[in-house]
Amino acid sequence: MPDGMIRVYGVTRYPDCVRAKQVLAKHLVQYDWTDISNEEKARAYVEQVNRGNRSVPTIVFPDGSVLVEPSNAELEKKLANLK
Repeated sequence: MPDGMIRVYGVTRYPDCVRAKQVLAKHLVQYDWTDISNEEKARAYVEQVNRGNRSVPTIVFPDGSVLVEPSNAELEKKLANLK
């Protein structure tokens, strides 16, 4: 993953993941997408971050902060604070 890149863990057709990717695209934010249904290590990471749950999207920011299942408003607020 390139330094400074947002990483989004999710499931491709899951509505909340689609919505989060739409918000990122709207704000022209580049991100690295990982489908946890295809990658065991990614799934294990999401479960670790979410105390055993597979909560998606799980979004990891360059500063190390994490948003789990954020609303559009929460994600947009975080993006605004990154600028």
